[in-house]
Amino acid sequence: MTTVFIISAPSGSGKSTLVNELRSQVVGLKFSVSYTTRAPRGSEQNGREYFFISRADFEAMMREDDFLEYADVYGNYYGTARSFLREAQSEGTDLLLDIDVQGAAQIKSKIPDAPSIFVLPPDRQTLEWRLRNRGSDSEQVICRRLDTARREIENYDKYDYILVNDRLESSVGQLKAIVLSERARHSGRPLTAEDEAKIAVAEQCRLHHVRDRIKPILDSFRNDKSHC
Repeated sequence: MTTVFIISAPSGSGKSTLVNELRSQVVGLKFSVSYTTRAPRGSEQNGREYFFISRADFEAMMREDDFLEYADVYGNYYGTARSFLREAQSEGTDLLLDIDVQGAAQIKSKIPDAPSIFVLPPDRQTLEWRLRNRGSDSEQVICRRLDTARREIENYDKYDYILVNDRLESSVGQLKAIVLSERARHSGRPLTAEDEAKIAVAEQCRLHHVRDRIKPILDSFRNDKSHC
């Protein structure tokens, strides 16, 4: 049985690094490459970061109901093709979706038992530093991303698990534990001691366990007085 994992995060939260580490350490995870109508950036390659298609082609796929989810983000479409889920099901693998909060809500409405994970930066200041340190965005884009992040993190309570990405090794371990514990739960077999250990780690990332840790992060976005 294929489990669909949803992972979302504000831009600059380190989600891509976490996903890459997860995929290198956990077998049987099919990664969905999104379709988009925006132009490639830098060294991006078609079929690796995204499938880059025209707006007309994207809208044709919409009419054919070829997407599990899609959204219009700043004038460009982004979407997840249904074909990835069909392929995962035929291959007997799980499916990992790297999507924004709009897409996550759509997937949850269609696949309610899909485990969802939201990655948070330690605070707004750290996120701004990461965005600026990339050196790839203008001041206007950085401010827009920070404003988008502020709005996105208000949706944290719609996710099953919360990861505060302050230490990479620890965050990778937690993400891996979430995936493996959900697999164990859905396997139908008796749980082993190793399964129980993974479940214990994953449970610490459950929403009700991290609310106190989330509050100062939310406050750092809500109370920011910078020019952005």
